[in-house]
Amino acid sequence: MRIEDYALIGDTQSAALVGRDGSIDWLCLPRFDSPACFAKLLGDESNGSWRLAPTGHHMATRRAYVDDTLILETVWETSTGTVKVVDFMPPRHANPSLVRIVEGVSGTVDMTVEISIRFDYGRIVPWTRRFGGRLHAIGGPDSVWIAAPLHLEGSGDRHTGAFTIAAGQRRSFVFTWHPSHQPEPRGIDPGEQLAETSRFWEEWVSRCWLPGRYRAAVVRSLITLKALTYSPTGGIVAAPTTSLPEHLGGVRNWDYRYCWLRDAAMTLDALTESGYVTEAGAWLDWLLRAIAGRPEDLQIMYGVAGERRLPEQTLDWLPGYEGSRPVRIGNGAAGQLQLDVYGEVLNCFYRARKLGMPPHDYAWTIVCRLMDFLEHTWTQPDEGLWEVRGPRRHFVHSKVMAWVAADRQVRAIEELGHTGPLKRWRAMRDRIHAEVCDRGFDRERGTFTQSYGSRELDAALLLIPIVGFLPPEDPRVTGTIDAIERELMTDCFVLRYPISESNHIDGLPGAEGAFLACSFWLAEALNLVGRKDDAMVLFERLLALTNDVGLLPEEYDPVQGRHLGNFPQAFTHLHLIHTALALC
Repeated sequence: MRIEDYALIGDTQSAALVGRDGSIDWLCLPRFDSPACFAKLLGDESNGSWRLAPTGHHMATRRAYVDDTLILETVWETSTGTVKVVDFMPPRHANPSLVRIVEGVSGTVDMTVEISIRFDYGRIVPWTRRFGGRLHAIGGPDSVWIAAPLHLEGSGDRHTGAFTIAAGQRRSFVFTWHPSHQPEPRGIDPGEQLAETSRFWEEWVSRCWLPGRYRAAVVRSLITLKALTYSPTGGIVAAPTTSLPEHLGGVRNWDYRYCWLRDAAMTLDALTESGYVTEAGAWLDWLLRAIAGRPEDLQIMYGVAGERRLPEQTLDWLPGYEGSRPVRIGNGAAGQLQLDVYGEVLNCFYRARKLGMPPHDYAWTIVCRLMDFLEHTWTQPDEGLWEVRGPRRHFVHSKVMAWVAADRQVRAIEELGHTGPLKRWRAMRDRIHAEVCDRGFDRERGTFTQSYGSRELDAALLLIPIVGFLPPEDPRVTGTIDAIERELMTDCFVLRYPISESNHIDGLPGAEGAFLACSFWLAEALNLVGRKDDAMVLFERLLALTNDVGLLPEEYDPVQGRHLGNFPQAFTHLHLIHTALALC
């Protein structure tokens, strides 16, 4: 299936992707970054999946989330009747569970269930047995118990069953994971868990105060961000998947099941301005724990609990989504130097205080140490925002965000009463600003460029007016926006930067789709420079790219009309929220 054919369910510690054909093709337990027990998404049926659908039918007639929840309803209308499958993951108690409830709507419908459990990303075929009325699968550290309303017959390396559902009838399946060394977990009541899950999401959404025409899209994006939050720590993963390609059949396949510091300030703003101060505080606490230590050891990303070692490796037994190889787990970019992250982090703490969040006892000490380190390193080349795997460069966006770091520290002293070397940081701010305007601006074309001395553009330059580096009315800002519209747009959507055989900036072969967050940046920048009508048109086009349940990926292929990249993408939904707030 296409990436957009999937929907997300989760329990704020892990997540699953459910296809329009009723198949769960991706599930990692017990955490977002744990090895998958269903990995068909990156392979085939032999790598694990769980399909529950009418016999002989493929795609569902329709599907939707129940109101403002993460409970998914999928409906099939057949020649003999109509059936609905309700999929959800209850709020985590002792063990993670996934519940599937089949409800007869009208007539009678013959149903087929087929489940193939594969631990360790499809590599381990577990030993299965029947025990106490449940099917038990075990392999190494993983153990799964399946409660089903019928006998599941073992056939090869999978279990299958068939039953008929009539109008008014309900049949429930419960899939529960637990560590294999622990005793058998207690069963749960599917009906009670459905009600509890509904209450959980309804209560959470009730705290959102946002009005306006875009409220539905914003609320769905907020729910997605909540679903991608690892609730024990407050960290937010970039996506629940790994290795969904940025180019079909290509090598641009990365693991996004980790927490990027870059998302910090943007997430903080989005949550706080939408009424979620508690979640924003949890994210800030996670950030403080993650960055604690020597400033030179700051990483661009961490594990959901703040882990620093995220070694990258390939899973050679998986063929990849539509042949997109290699399949990667871990992320080697964790060790890169990306100077913009320091600006993101310092802006995060400044914004937190400006939005009324109470100060942390040691936060100012930490950010001052980060600032001290940045004072001596901002002049260095780095890998930049896009985590290029080519040579380091003096990326303009990196320098702009170093300016943001100095500017926010100056403002923290002037506006919030903090103490620090104000004169020195002002001088640093002014020096960076002058250098960027001198070395990062192409006077002949009237635009900023991707790096010092280059002619290439970069969509991250759209952030210059958004972060306040230059006022929107500055001709250098409008010139940069015009240049990006001319040179970096494909079918009205924005590419990150030009990719061609002559431009090896990222060190990788192949192309990629339009980066959706960049397109939201353009809409916000257009609004800032007084082109609100153009901004609204672009924003509406972006909203039209959401799939049938309101989810967005990292990238979009305007030629084939397909979602690309890991899915759903927190960064994309984050900027949907920001742009909607700016346009309201």
